[in-house]
Amino acid sequence: MRERLLAAEKVKAIDWRDGALYLLDQRVLPHKEQWLRYDSAGAVADAITSMVVRGAPAIGIAAAWGVVLGVRQRLAEGGDWRAAVAADIALLADSRPTAVNLFWALNRMRERLERLRPQDDPATLLEAEARLIHESDREANLTMAQLGTDLIRKHQGSQQALLTHCNAGALATGGFGTALGVIRGAFLEGMVEHVYADETRPWLQGSRLTAWELANEGIPVSVNADSAAARIMKTKGITWVIVGADRITANGDVANKIGTYQLAVNAMHHGVRFMVVAPSSTIDMSLDSGELIPIEERDGAELLEVGGQLLGAQVEAFNPVFDVTPADLIDAIVTEKGVVERPDTAKLEQLMCRKRLH
Repeated sequence: MRERLLAAEKVKAIDWRDGALYLLDQRVLPHKEQWLRYDSAGAVADAITSMVVRGAPAIGIAAAWGVVLGVRQRLAEGGDWRAAVAADIALLADSRPTAVNLFWALNRMRERLERLRPQDDPATLLEAEARLIHESDREANLTMAQLGTDLIRKHQGSQQALLTHCNAGALATGGFGTALGVIRGAFLEGMVEHVYADETRPWLQGSRLTAWELANEGIPVSVNADSAAARIMKTKGITWVIVGADRITANGDVANKIGTYQLAVNAMHHGVRFMVVAPSSTIDMSLDSGELIPIEERDGAELLEVGGQLLGAQVEAFNPVFDVTPADLIDAIVTEKGVVERPDTAKLEQLMCRKRLH
């Protein structure tokens, strides 16, 4: 499967070349494929906040490259470059609060800085670390695609209908995708008849990004309103809901795009299996449960306006970006380290091979 996935790869969202970071602007897809160039850590932080790049793994990768840009800039400026880079890392950390991959990647870069020796070239070694983070994510996605496909085959190997939410594809990662990586793998194995993609209000990642990715690869897909998911589960023979994650706590609770929780409740009611696909960097063993996850809230205008045009009454809007799905609603968490069915604290501790940090 690995070779076929590599051969089918058509989409990437992050590119490092000529000493600069290039990000595919996901705000204007699918109507326009526009790459933006970034030369500073501050600019990368702005790109993360403004949703040029989104998806937890991709945010972490972009932030790692942002640290490289910060190191290059601060070395050129002279003075106390380490203190300046520390400020850049803090700025990047403030860009999105929920996606734990962001903090995982920044910690990796910080630790690499701390291990520098006097004779080392900081820019070269930090670039190598960011490249490793980027390439490791692609490799993890390939592994998860195989594990998730095997799980689908284990429970029901014939052609089936799947439902997904938001975008957990190549656009949200270093390549191939988490949830969409599994869907791609299952399709290549002849196990996917149709994919239903929630439109995912208010940024429409499902209708703009997921549908675009799948259609480009010839995978049968249709878009539906988020509120149609229960009806689809009841009438369209859905066998799996497959989603990504922005943070998974020690007990197996999962923070993902707003609307995921209600999907899990509906899936439980309709006897549909629920799969979460995420790299192990998404697992935060320092938090006991999902109640401790900081949930980002964004400007209410995202709900009330499209292109600056007010859609309805000009009132207050509640706009949480994520919700938390309890572990007892999840059939399986798929990571590059392995698959955890019916997740709980003991199983995740075994997966991560270490006890929680307090």
